[in-house]
Order: sequence, then C-alpha cells, then structure tokens
Amino acid sequence: MRRAGRTTALLVVLGAVLAVLGAGPAQAAGYRYWSFWEGSGSGWTYATQGPSLVRPDDGAVQGFRFSVSEDSQDSAKPRRAAEFTKICADTPAEDGTKRIALVIDPGTAADAPAGETPPAPRTACARVAPDASAAEALASVAKPLRYNSDAMLCAISGYPGSGCGEQVSDDGNGGGDGGNGTPGPSASVPASPAGSAAASTSGGSGGGPSAGVLVGVGAVLLLGIAAVVQARRRRG
Repeated sequence: MRRAGRTTALLVVLGAVLAVLGAGPAQAAGYRYWSFWEGSGSGWTYATQGPSLVRPDDGAVQGFRFSVSEDSQDSAKPRRAAEFTKICADTPAEDGTKRIALVIDPGTAADAPAGETPPAPRTACARVAPDASAAEALASVAKPLRYNSDAMLCAISGYPGSGCGEQVSDDGNGGGDGGNGTPGPSASVPASPAGSAAASTSGGSGGGPSAGVLVGVGAVLLLGIAAVVQARRRRG
C-alpha cells in the first residue's frame, strides 16, 4: 500500500510538471505599424532611434515600411533599393540645404487594415535645412502625416486611414481591445517611450522553456516532494 501511495504521488507530480512544460511560453503578439530604416550600400538597417531624433547628413537614405511584425527581428524591410544617386538624380545640390533620399513602402495587402488597400511603394528626394530631422524630411514630401497622442507616427500620405500600432490577431485583424501596442523603437518620434534612443526591441524567442516556466516547474516539484513526505509520515 505504501509503495502504491508513493507511486501515485510521484505520478501526480510528474503529470503536473509535464503540464507546466507543455504550456510553454505564449506566442508573442504582432503589431501593425510604420517602421523606420536607415539605408546604405549594404542594404537596410532597422533604426535604433525615432525619425525625429535622427538628423541625417546630405546623401543619406531613409526608409519607412508599413507591415505587421513582432519586433525588429522579423520586421519587413522597404522593398526598394537604398540608392541615393538614383532617387535624387533630378535634385541637384544647393548651398545651405541637404538632400535626403526617402523610400516609402506601404506594405502588402496582407499587412493592410481591413477595408484598406496599400498604395504602391515610392521614392522621393527631400531638400531640407542642414539641421532637419528625418521626420521633417518625410513631412516635406509625404503629407499628410498622422500621429497619435503619444507622438507615434501612424500614417504617411494618409495611409492607413485609421489605427496606430494596434495588436494584430492570427487572422490578420486587430486583436484584443484594439488599443495601441508596443512596436519597435523606430516606429515613433521621441515623445513616445518607444522612440527614445534608449529603447530596445525584444529578441527572438529561444527554443527552451522560459525562466517563468522553470520557476513554475520548481514550485510544482517542491509541492510534490512535500506531498510525498507527508504521505510517508501518515503511513509511518
């Protein structure tokens, strides 16, 4: 009887452990937003600052891409080459100004909010003051821009017509309560915490259990051991 009781208790502990491990970490949410990129001869790099913090030099290439992504690890890049000489070929240099090449990619139909159709990707060459930011360069060629109350960039040239950084469910529609999410740091201007230079994006999820899962397993094991000890005392 004692052996049967111990076996039953151990099976209960084992089942609880497997249940905790099987739950695993929850799948991270995706967000629909305009991401900000810096271009070079080697391609596109996800910006670490918001567009109003970046003050590019003459000859720089800046990109904006609308898409659904979890963070910078899987964010879609602009689908045009970062070629300053081509984009600004018809905009000669002038004293007292600088030229910023811009690539504006509204994304695909799969990224679009329900009922909206993304315009075609385009490029523009902005001639701005020497101290102008990337946000000011964008505003000079792609109005109307739309920002939310947290100063997150929500729309370029009026697209999309509504929404701003909302969480997206598995079926591609806005999930949860429809509130703003927390997309990558380059999605915003500095008034938003996500747009500050110190903000960072979350990395990709690993293959093993998270720290929270391991803590849960430890707690289950301790409870199971205590149950076995208690059962022994009662039968002793």
